[in-house]
Amino acid sequence: MIKVGFIGAGNMGHAIMKGIVGCDSIDAELYAYDSYGPALERAEGLGAKACSDAAEVVKSSKYVFLAIKPQQLDEVLEEISDAVEKDTVIVSICAGITDDYIASKTISGAKVILVMPNTPLLLGEGATALSKADSVSDEEFAEVCGIFGACGIYSVIPKDKMKEIIAINGSSPAFIYLYAQSFIKYAESVGINADVATKLFAKSLIGSAKMITDSGNSIDKLIEMVSSKGGTTIAGLEQLRAGGLDDAVMNCCKACTKRAYELSK
Repeated sequence: MIKVGFIGAGNMGHAIMKGIVGCDSIDAELYAYDSYGPALERAEGLGAKACSDAAEVVKSSKYVFLAIKPQQLDEVLEEISDAVEKDTVIVSICAGITDDYIASKTISGAKVILVMPNTPLLLGEGATALSKADSVSDEEFAEVCGIFGACGIYSVIPKDKMKEIIAINGSSPAFIYLYAQSFIKYAESVGINADVATKLFAKSLIGSAKMITDSGNSIDKLIEMVSSKGGTTIAGLEQLRAGGLDDAVMNCCKACTKRAYELSK
């Protein structure tokens, strides 16, 4: 049995705990601390043992998830620094924060795994990017990868790309929701019920995503399959391109990455 602790039991922490509890192949004892009482009670509802503070989570756990915002990190690291041991594995979901920074605030050579998950973990449909410090063993890394595998899919990427990946899977759900919202607003403007439009567009997103991953066709080919010469799709695509969709997405991703570097220590 592995001992897994959570400092922060909000939506992301709760989603990861839920994935662990729901996976038969993971035998874990859970510990949690959150200054917000209802979040901690929700963690207890999943079977986690409530801790009185962050340091107690570290003392009780082999794997410690920092499921907090980057702005809270310094305070938390100061609180847990004396409790971190050489075998403690710190799993950070804090955007932009490096493993070297966490080690500098805890112990030299700290075992740190950097993680960029996304909110679809709440439905078991997460997409998580991970990288590890050299001090983390392959076995320890495999344990953490397995946890995120229980909440969706995961990919291992180089440490020096953990800031760039945020726009691709961490923040991208919000960008997709904004895109979807524009289509639903259009539907309402022409007298189509918003609930009907939402269901149809959401299913179109799901189906299109499956076509990207499962059809074996390139994205260019998939676009071609929907587009008849002189038809409605072509007319719409021309407007998206004329409106600078490609540039807008590129600038969106660059801004996201720039902010990640600003948050890094």
